[in-house]
Amino acid sequence: MRLVSSPADPSAGPRALWLPLDFSLGALACCGACVLTNPLEVVKTRLQLQGELAAQGSYRRLYRGVMQALWLVAGADGLRGLQKGLTAALLYQGLMNGVRLGFYSYTEASGLTDAAGGRLVAGAAAGALGAFIASPAYLVKTHLQAQTVTAIAVGHQHNHQGVLSAFVSIYRREGVTGLWRGVNGAVPRVMVGSAAQLATFSSSKDWVTRAQWFDPHSWLAALTAAMISGVAVAITMTPFDVISTRLYNQPVDEFKRGRLYCGFVDCLMKVCATEGIMGLYKGMTPVFVRLAPHTVLSMLIWDVLRQQALLYTH
Repeated sequence: MRLVSSPADPSAGPRALWLPLDFSLGALACCGACVLTNPLEVVKTRLQLQGELAAQGSYRRLYRGVMQALWLVAGADGLRGLQKGLTAALLYQGLMNGVRLGFYSYTEASGLTDAAGGRLVAGAAAGALGAFIASPAYLVKTHLQAQTVTAIAVGHQHNHQGVLSAFVSIYRREGVTGLWRGVNGAVPRVMVGSAAQLATFSSSKDWVTRAQWFDPHSWLAALTAAMISGVAVAITMTPFDVISTRLYNQPVDEFKRGRLYCGFVDCLMKVCATEGIMGLYKGMTPVFVRLAPHTVLSMLIWDVLRQQALLYTH
């Protein structure tokens, strides 16, 4: 079964929803998942920034695991601290996943994913497009989630007053291009994650349907496929996620260049040199703990919403 098959006729070719509706359903599904998983995103960001300044002798290992980090953040910033950057995170999820999921379902409906490797290519292209469009929102989200009191601060502190203040501050300091700083790390990150997520979700759902474990249009089929997809995403995406977080959060000099890293490859080499290859897997546990339920919730909600929309429209 395909993501966009008509519920009325499983044997028929895939049918596309009206594109703005498909965009909206993808955005709504991922925003709903984001509200529940944002505290884990805050912890993941802190763990990935921890050790960034080790070469300058200012490394403090404050965060030692997911539960300890959640407790530390809640104790220092209060319960609201666990939802830092939520508005920017919702904006990012809405833009990135609305574009990504809408584009992918369009390619399936057009038959572009039928060729060998078509799902991987379509998933990567959809991810790249979504990541580029939503990059400014991810930049602000990272800044806000890294921000905290001095006692538990790791990485550079930008000290924004809010989402709008962050956008204005970055624009005034670095111009329009400054809002897309770090996009060279985000695009590979989302391309890899998107290809893994969408390809494994589609393939797993096909497999579950052929095995006749569940009814093709049951939410249990979508749930099983989403769980498999969540594991694949966490394994493939973590190194890219670490690099992306570092590139987005680094300070800039008077020439609007990053003070710590020149780009994706430079960041990769410096992390490996100062923190070892396992430095690329910092925050792996919260990445998995966040991405697995986020993938399950978002893909499940999206699939169920699309099935209902297809029933209504067809």
